[in-house]
Formats: sequence, C-alpha cells, structure tokens
Amino acid sequence: MATANEVRSIFPAMVDRFLPEKADGINATIAFDLSGENGGRFWIKVADGGAETGEGAQSDAAMTVKATADDWHAVATGQMNAMQAFMTGKLKIMGDMGLAMKMQTIFAL
Repeated sequence: MATANEVRSIFPAMVDRFLPEKADGINATIAFDLSGENGGRFWIKVADGGAETGEGAQSDAAMTVKATADDWHAVATGQMNAMQAFMTGKLKIMGDMGLAMKMQTIFAL
C-alpha cells in the first residue's frame, strides 16, 4: 500500500514529466478523486504550454479520474497498465475522454 506522501508526490512528478510539445492546444484542468485512507483530491492544470498541480476539489475540471489511491499510484508508477485499469473498472474517467487518451503522452506516464 502506498503512503499518503507517496500518493501526494505523484502529482509534482507528473508535472516534472510534462511534455509541452505534446500538449499543444490543451487548456484544461484534470481532477483526481482518490479514495482510501491515503487518498485525497488533487488536480493538474495544463495551460499555455505549462502544467501546475495542487490539492483540493476542482469544480471546473474538464476530466476527473476516480480510483483508489493505491490503484492510481500503481498506474502512475508503471506497476499497472492504465488501459487495463480502466477496462477492469479500477480507474474511472468522467468528462473528456479525448483528454484521458492524451494523458499518457503529455505526462510521459
């Protein structure tokens, strides 16, 4: 099981791996609603060739990822395939599915 700090550290790491050349034209906020005692609500905003992250709810998110914190940690660290997690219901996407498909590319997951 991932610790709360390990889960929290995923989002700055995603921003570090952000590939602005792959995100041309994307201006959107992605919300993450992670359940479990090590979970929480996080967001990443992609705009104007940059990315930033923070904690808390985002009502204007173009897309929301819902998962247990452990499952998202496994996906983000390459221990679980994102498509397989989605197909088996471990990862739920609400909102812009096109943006969801681009996530692996723009964040080099």
